[in-house]
Amino acid sequence: METTRPTEDWNNPNPNVPKEENKKILAGVLALLLGSIGVHKFILGYTKEGIIQIILSVVTCGIAGIVPFIEGIIYLTKSDEEFYNTYQLNKRAWF
Repeated sequence: METTRPTEDWNNPNPNVPKEENKKILAGVLALLLGSIGVHKFILGYTKEGIIQIILSVVTCGIAGIVPFIEGIIYLTKSDEEFYNTYQLNKRAWF
């Protein structure tokens, strides 16, 4: 016996589960522009890592700002799905 799906939700597999916003572009651009103060980490919900980034930037007089620059490039080159799964769903904090 074959069952059919209702036509009103054919494009939304589970309408009761809200989709979380993908922050790829925002995090990537902020990492490139304001990465040395850890703004991109706070946007993604990594408070501890954001504070670590601020401390590293102060201690190294900004030289540690290369790390968020590289992260920004990595963020922007990943696919939307890969970024969401890696950094928002699985909470991978560095690179």
